Amino acid sequence: MTDQATADPTMTRIIEAVQLGQSGAPAQARELLTALWDELGPTGDALHRCTLAHYLADLQDTTEAELAWDERALAAVSDLTDERAQRYLSSLQVQAFLPSLYLNLADCHRRLGNVGPAREHLARAREHLVRLPDDPYGESIRAAVRDFVEDDPTDRRR
Repeated sequence: MTDQATADPTMTRIIEAVQLGQSGAPAQARELLTALWDELGPTGDALHRCTLAHYLADLQDTTEAELAWDERALAAVSDLTDERAQRYLSSLQVQAFLPSLYLNLADCHRRLGNVGPAREHLARAREHLVRLPDDPYGESIRAAVRDFVEDDPTDRRR
């Protein structure tokens, strides 16, 4: 049995916009995702809000804007259940989202020179590493946490 995503038009739109950004059109991807965020609203489907905010953070021009979107992703995940996530993809576990979300917050704070919050979010990421699957994605997040440099806001090894 393969783990295939269930048809979800909103997730399809998110993925298409992300792919557009990855193919060299980040401004256009940002516009599409921002418009979709406006459609979803603050009480829209938590899976959509979390996914969209997580990817939209990567398309920002400033670390401050990236941090705001990473915070929205973390807020949305608190409204997300495994049952909802698994209606989209049966292997999804909401707790497995947390290491990446906290790591992104730690990275933004580090780049902004906010050492205390960076350390706090890194500690939270480490706490949740046990939730990651034993696959290439999980290993990539574990490696990023291991390689994280807390004190030097100019070091961008991640």
